[in-house]
Amino acid sequence: MSIGQMRPLVRRGLWIPIGLAVGLAVLLTVDDGGGLMVRTIANVITLMLSCYATIYAALAARHAAGRPRRSWLLITCALAAYVAGDLVCLVRESAAHPRPFPSLADAFYLLFTALAVLSLLTMARYGMGSTRHSKLRVALDGVTIALAAFLLAWIIALQDVYDDHQGDRTTLVIAMLYATLDIVALGVAVSVLVRSDTRDRSVLILVVAAFALTTVSDIGFAHAVVNGTYATGSMLDIGWAAGLVLLAAAAQLARLTDVPRRRSLSVPPGVSVWLPYMPFMVAGTVGPLLVMSGVERFIVPLMTLAVCLRQAVAAWENRHLLSVAAERALRDPLTGLANRTVFHDRLSHALTLQAQDRPWLAVISIDLDDFKLVNDSLGHPVADSLLVGAGRRIVACVRSGDVVARVGGDEFALLLQGDADASDLIAQRVAEAFAEPFTVDGHQILMHASIGVAVASPDEPALGAETLIKRADLAMYTAKKSRSSRVHTFDPDMTLPAPDAELIADNPDRSPGAGAAKVQLLGELRHAIDAGELEMVYQPKVALRTGSMIGVEALLRWPHPRLGLLNPGAFMSLVRQHGLMRPVSELVIDMVLDAAADWMAQGVRIPVAVNLFAPTLRDAQLPGRLLDALGERGLAADMLTVEITEDLVVDDLGTVTDVLHQLRGCGIRVAVDDFGSGYSALSYLRDLPIDEVKLDRSFVAPVTVNPRAAAVVSAVIDLAQDLGITVVAEGVEEAATAFWLRDKRCDIAQGYYFGRPVAGDGVPALISSAPRPSRRVDVLAD
Repeated sequence: MSIGQMRPLVRRGLWIPIGLAVGLAVLLTVDDGGGLMVRTIANVITLMLSCYATIYAALAARHAAGRPRRSWLLITCALAAYVAGDLVCLVRESAAHPRPFPSLADAFYLLFTALAVLSLLTMARYGMGSTRHSKLRVALDGVTIALAAFLLAWIIALQDVYDDHQGDRTTLVIAMLYATLDIVALGVAVSVLVRSDTRDRSVLILVVAAFALTTVSDIGFAHAVVNGTYATGSMLDIGWAAGLVLLAAAAQLARLTDVPRRRSLSVPPGVSVWLPYMPFMVAGTVGPLLVMSGVERFIVPLMTLAVCLRQAVAAWENRHLLSVAAERALRDPLTGLANRTVFHDRLSHALTLQAQDRPWLAVISIDLDDFKLVNDSLGHPVADSLLVGAGRRIVACVRSGDVVARVGGDEFALLLQGDADASDLIAQRVAEAFAEPFTVDGHQILMHASIGVAVASPDEPALGAETLIKRADLAMYTAKKSRSSRVHTFDPDMTLPAPDAELIADNPDRSPGAGAAKVQLLGELRHAIDAGELEMVYQPKVALRTGSMIGVEALLRWPHPRLGLLNPGAFMSLVRQHGLMRPVSELVIDMVLDAAADWMAQGVRIPVAVNLFAPTLRDAQLPGRLLDALGERGLAADMLTVEITEDLVVDDLGTVTDVLHQLRGCGIRVAVDDFGSGYSALSYLRDLPIDEVKLDRSFVAPVTVNPRAAAVVSAVIDLAQDLGITVVAEGVEEAATAFWLRDKRCDIAQGYYFGRPVAGDGVPALISSAPRPSRRVDVLAD
């Protein structure tokens, strides 16, 4: 036990029993076995010491929980019995009538030792998965130590006590019982000590030292009683007093010791390999040398030494195997990081400590984006190598003492303590660590990580480990769907992501080349979204009655540095399959409204239509966000038309309808894009609150050459007109088609005939250049 551990003990009142014990030692040294006054003072001091030890043990029991609480409750009861014995001694002791032996006090003292043995047995920790054999091993170690110690005590002292008794067998039995029970208690204490957790060891060392002093004093007491020379106030009282002080110190230290962590598989310390055999070896070597003669005096000690060494070697080998098994049980076999069990164990322990005096800790949840695609496309060996590399990058971002664990297939978790600002810093550092691509098996794989942070604040009620982990996961899912940041900190307003927004991987082409290309393209797409490298082009929408340009539709393009300009068909499936719909929608809205604001600044008011994914329309906050975005740029609500794709809204009709009503109520127009490409077109005209219906190009293109197609389109136009819905024809590439649509009272058209998509800065120039259908088209049509 270190001086640093003693200082808080002394500050917490232990100086009082220490001072009493020192005073008793000085008194008895000056006047050993003196008169009535000395004996009375000695009894009073011993009674005070036993009372102090009892109170400290009760406080330790109150502080502890579980098995330690039961142990300290038993010790409290044992010391209470000791107090009762001291009271009897104080009352019965007088100059004329010294305490008889045996007496009621001896019953209380023996009860103290018996209860102490029980308390020590409850202190034994067997670890997770303990069996009857492990408990039996601790018990056998205690028996071995106790028998060996008794044998030595018998040879050195107790045999003389037995030989010197003067016919009073009751006195002999009780005197021997004192020493025997003390030796049993000492043996059990040593056995528990050698298998104890590191955090318990200082406490148990004090307990072992207390019973060692008590054992020595009781052996001396047995000698004195049998010889009829014992009297209260002898030097033996110093040993008992010191034992009480050590028990009080053990109780105080237990109150200052953190609650021990529960380990999944405990490995006994190295001292447990040889210490149980040490008393047996000493007894088996010293004893024969003292009591035997001839050759056996030397052979028996050598045999004892050989057996002890053999058993110690076997125990050492078993401990090594258990250590390897424990390491594997506590570590992820692939990355070498802590596993889920260890992480939960450390988090629960940290939350327990937080309730005492450590106010801050955080859990960080990390999920690798698109990992399943890597696994399916490139195979498990490549995916495993990627996980190992990801683990190394994460470990390089944390501090010494932080816990890094792999808790799932592509999921990692961090436990941070100490600095309230460290969680954001480390989370950002981890996000930045994934900026560089991984090189695995010749493939360049750009793998991003979505990161969620949950902080356990001292100002809120105590959180459970599962609650804190769920908060970090929720923040991580929010980060996965966000375009603005890879790192999000938990906020009470966060909600679980919609099922469609989860990362859903399809079955990619199984050829390694195609799989690697898809993984690489997905990584590049995520980078392009984060960096805002996607671009918008705008196709004019023309009023067929007047020929004037009345708006534009925003179309997404990806200027890929290696593959050139990509249309949405080349990458939109990746957006839908890998949870990128929300960040892409946010990016598109920002770019489109910025462009509209620029046109307004040039004096050109051009409404713009933008396509949103149907799952985005589940968000009840969408209308408010769009209005805020319009207001920030000084744009009116009717400057924006939200287009939804018919074939994506089929399963979400009921959920989306409320949001569409809100959009229209705000003044934002709603259109159904690609009308006719799905299977429930007429029900949409009936059920959806829409302002426009856009006829798919596959419907529009053949109207001038296919009478059946012309009849269907004409009927849809008439029906929409009757419902008060504006009709927009897509894919108009010829003058004849434009004129036919105008003749059928179609409201608006767009397509290459009216102009190809242009960049945002070229839109104002389109206002004066849009062509109008002419009568020449009518003549050609005839």
